[in-house]
Amino acid sequence: MKGFRPMFQSNWDMAYWSDGCVRSTPLDCQKGDGFVKYSGMKLPDTRSSWFNESMNLKECASLCLSNCSCTAYANSDIRGGGSGCLLWFGDLIDIRDFTQNGQEFYVRMAAADLEASSSINSSSKKKKKQVIIISISITGIVLLSLVLTLYVLKKRKKQLKRKAYMEHNPKGGENNEGQEHLKLPLFDLDTLLNATNNFSNDNKLGEGGFGPVYKGILQEGQEITVKMMSKTSRQGLKEFKNEVESIAKLQHRNLVKLLGCCIHGRERLLIYEHMPNKSLDFFIFDQMRSKVLDWPKRFLIINGIAQGLLYLHRDSRLRIIHRDLKAENILLDNEMIPKISDFGITGSFGGNEIETNTTRVARTLGYMSPEYAREGLYSTKSDVFSFGVLVLEIVSGKRNKGFNHPYHDLSLLGHAWTFFMEDRSSEFIDASMGNTCNLSEVLRSINLGLLCVQRFPEDRPSMHSVVLMLGSEGALPQPKEPYFFTDMNMMEGNSSSGTQSTIRLLEA
Repeated sequence: MKGFRPMFQSNWDMAYWSDGCVRSTPLDCQKGDGFVKYSGMKLPDTRSSWFNESMNLKECASLCLSNCSCTAYANSDIRGGGSGCLLWFGDLIDIRDFTQNGQEFYVRMAAADLEASSSINSSSKKKKKQVIIISISITGIVLLSLVLTLYVLKKRKKQLKRKAYMEHNPKGGENNEGQEHLKLPLFDLDTLLNATNNFSNDNKLGEGGFGPVYKGILQEGQEITVKMMSKTSRQGLKEFKNEVESIAKLQHRNLVKLLGCCIHGRERLLIYEHMPNKSLDFFIFDQMRSKVLDWPKRFLIINGIAQGLLYLHRDSRLRIIHRDLKAENILLDNEMIPKISDFGITGSFGGNEIETNTTRVARTLGYMSPEYAREGLYSTKSDVFSFGVLVLEIVSGKRNKGFNHPYHDLSLLGHAWTFFMEDRSSEFIDASMGNTCNLSEVLRSINLGLLCVQRFPEDRPSMHSVVLMLGSEGALPQPKEPYFFTDMNMMEGNSSSGTQSTIRLLEA
């Protein structure tokens, strides 16, 4: 972004970008600060923000300019031409440039940077044209040479690959035709067999929503996670390729990154970045390991899950409904940053699509919304319900599924609701967090969790509203009573006589 530079240029040159950027010229409230408009942006983290739904954009700009601590502003709601005011204070964290569905965003700049930006823009247009013409000419020559070289190399590599495949598994080799058209890295089966010690049980991490999952180490030392798709899947090769390319386009710091895939005969495998700290349930439900997650870490995890879900629901190219959000599907990297896994276009729909058939029906008891558990109805608000369950589990350190209490038969949701209505929510908090709790933050999280698990979808907030509420300190609405159902109720309500169920998509 213009007006900013890397905090440490040497680290930036080595592709270490986590230090972020700093302003080229410090802001000076008394010397004519102004704003630069950026379009098609993903708005930054809202933890240090303030919003007002009744203000217009002009009033928002004036308010930001009058406050020396204000660093940026935007509409809080982009529908209908935009409305409301959202202000940021301090550092702007996690800004992204989207090719589609981005939002207009106004960043405060020092007067010197505003003048430099306007002069540079005008003088650089002519230079850009010259550079473009020269670049196109050189690029054309280089590409032509590269295409010819790659054609020869690919042909030779394909012959070697085919020979290796035939030696390992002489049947089904013809199914590998067309792999080279996939727009992401391809792994051959022998590489994955070596990385996972022939998919040994010692390397097995568990069973995902689509099949077994293995840990692997490539020759260069990179750790990977290999997800082996079920051979009983009815999904065709073309549909699998389309899904893989679509998943690869989903890029967010709170989603597990797809590194590549492998297609060999009937074997179809997905290769993901490896998460060294396993999944959230490994920590949160264990009496000893839960002590690793103090309240600041848990609150960051809640925020990260919310940001990832918001991206799937609103900011990604496809409208993704996860449908199986649970603690086991929240993976943790080496810094305990949460990353949502087990998502794909099997949960994506067009804006006007109301009903579809699916062979993958999420059946994780304890996280399913009542309308999905009983009637097969789901929408983005079904994910919001699952998110609310996760929030209450993170705060309490207890699972909703199978929760029991010596003095009542309520679920974890009912237990939280009872404490909330009796103004005793502090008794719901996991004692293993000790004195690390920010009590007002924890109580707001319980309130937010109960808002997300309200019985009717229309009563639950959207993930956009959830993110705003997590980042602000304003009063939260009073939740309505959640739907208290037991595991047995859910199993009876969601019983199915076949492998295929009709799933209707609710308008969110």
